[in-house]
Amino acid sequence: MVKTEIIVQELSVKEPVMLTSFPGIGLVGTIATAHFVTELDLEYKGVISSEVLPPIATLIDGVIAPPIRIYESQDHNAILIHSDIPIGIEISGLLSQEIVQWAKSINASKLYSLAGVATFEGKHRVFGAATNKELLEEIKDYVEIFKTGTISGLAGSILNECVYRGFPGLALLGETSGFNPDPRASAQIIEVLNSLLGWEISVERLIKEAEFIETQMQKLAEQTRMHEEKVPRKEEFPMYG
Repeated sequence: MVKTEIIVQELSVKEPVMLTSFPGIGLVGTIATAHFVTELDLEYKGVISSEVLPPIATLIDGVIAPPIRIYESQDHNAILIHSDIPIGIEISGLLSQEIVQWAKSINASKLYSLAGVATFEGKHRVFGAATNKELLEEIKDYVEIFKTGTISGLAGSILNECVYRGFPGLALLGETSGFNPDPRASAQIIEVLNSLLGWEISVERLIKEAEFIETQMQKLAEQTRMHEEKVPRKEEFPMYG
């Protein structure tokens, strides 16, 4: 069996909200969690390690950092899982199991899977989905409910695992036009989280530096596009009547 483990220091938060993001369409979730890390100066707490992850080490100001990292925010009572690398389908199921099992073990209250959804309308709405109707009621006033479609990749796999294990999971999907990095869609997801959770995380810098971020993350977007092209089904726009 492939060895995959979560290696983490002792946490200070109690019953935290968990946010997860992995590179996908528009890098919407990835840019959002990267903004959390820098804007809030989050505390690094650990990593997710696996034998089948690409042999890549990330550099942050000259310091080596594994590509899938875990951060903690005591002020927001939150745990954040951020990935710098696309995740192949061969590990998605196993990684999802580890993440949801760990979320349960630390008594996380909910899991939010942050990702993008491609449309051709040029808007920046946020779509939402959840693992049960009660959770949909909680978010319906802040998002457009994603009524019909699919969520591919690790974002969808994590939500499936939440269903299997009876764990409260939600998806927040930022509307984007394609694979190019879309910081503005990420900002909309952050604004929804602010409304849902009573946070006040500024997106001013994210909007101001949007063009720089788009250029900086273009290579990761291309790598993500190649991974997504191997997946039979991608996120689809809800097919409203």
